[in-house]
Amino acid sequence: MHNVPSTIPATRRRVTIWMFAILVPLGIALFGAMLWLWPSGTHQDLSLDDPYGTTESFSVVSGSVSSVSSTRCDGGAETGSPTQVQQDLKCQTAQVATDRGSYEVDIPVQVSASTEVVRGDNVKILIGEDLAEAGVFVDFERTVPVVLLAALYALVVVLVARWRGVRAIGGLILSFVVLFGFMIPALLEGGPPFWVGLIGSMLIMLVVLYFAHGVSLRTTTALLGTFIGLLLTAGLAAWASDTAYLIGLGEEYSYILTSVVPEIRLSGIVLTGLLVAGLGVLNDVTITQSSAVWEIKAAQPTISARNLFAAGMRIGRDHIASTVYTIAFAYAGAALPMLMVVSLYDRSMMDTIMSAEMVEEVVRILVGSVGLVLAIPITTGIAVAVANAVAEPTEQRRHPAVVTTH
Repeated sequence: MHNVPSTIPATRRRVTIWMFAILVPLGIALFGAMLWLWPSGTHQDLSLDDPYGTTESFSVVSGSVSSVSSTRCDGGAETGSPTQVQQDLKCQTAQVATDRGSYEVDIPVQVSASTEVVRGDNVKILIGEDLAEAGVFVDFERTVPVVLLAALYALVVVLVARWRGVRAIGGLILSFVVLFGFMIPALLEGGPPFWVGLIGSMLIMLVVLYFAHGVSLRTTTALLGTFIGLLLTAGLAAWASDTAYLIGLGEEYSYILTSVVPEIRLSGIVLTGLLVAGLGVLNDVTITQSSAVWEIKAAQPTISARNLFAAGMRIGRDHIASTVYTIAFAYAGAALPMLMVVSLYDRSMMDTIMSAEMVEEVVRILVGSVGLVLAIPITTGIAVAVANAVAEPTEQRRHPAVVTTH
């Protein structure tokens, strides 16, 4: 009487060795490349003047609005003009109590038009010796509501996803460490945008996927699909930024950046932005496809590789359909004021889309979408191959120890 040995553990070991034989050298190469491109620290000498123009005689302080008086603004628009709505604007004057005393502050008309300042609002004001008991409105104080919202976000993620949610938040924090600790300083010091963007993006995915989802063949499959998708996206982004003449002058921040770092190439910054913009969605589709294939295989152990791939792609196609317009709507919502302005220009829709204000975002959507669409069949194919190789046969699932006699 003897036990029939199973080849599954040996197969699993071989697959694991092969996958990590690819990823471990790649990970070492990525960290080595990051050290090679690591900023020297000269970017710390770059600075911009305080946006509020503060000096030793002036400072920005926070305070609470204790009272508000409103009057009708003078100089309203004439009846029948396109800006007739300005006649109804109110000019507000607020009394703001701070640690240094109480100050009278005129609220800008643009602020009053958007949201009326009321008693109890927390604001930031500019005060100084030359202003006496008057202050200048700077901004609203948003620290408390934003911190509360962040705490609520973290609480919801942890309650629903539990320990995996904790790891996901940790991975997000680490990804921003890579972004602000390596990528942005390297770009400010004139590092090659293509390589900084590609290496930084791959490192972020390496950290986020393993930190959030744990070290497993399923996660490794998703990571391989993500890396291939990033390489395809990087190549397409490099081609698109060159042939579409994306020079990066569509925003005011671009002009500010060139004034501080004259030698920087904004077109290269656009290229890096194309890579970073697609990270979240690319990570989403690859981990979803990998998990879907594993779950289908677990539910149907006897399914063939061809049918498993077809089932995974049916899920992937639904994901493609939803993700493509999710990206477009996310951009439209974030850039709605700009879209409203450019729609008022007396020019055709095509000229509007191809304008410097919009073309970068259009290309960003297209490049990111192509990358994630291609990543889905690639990740699905890798997941099918790995899941089939390490899956236990049906009989072994039912009878872990098969005994035969002579």
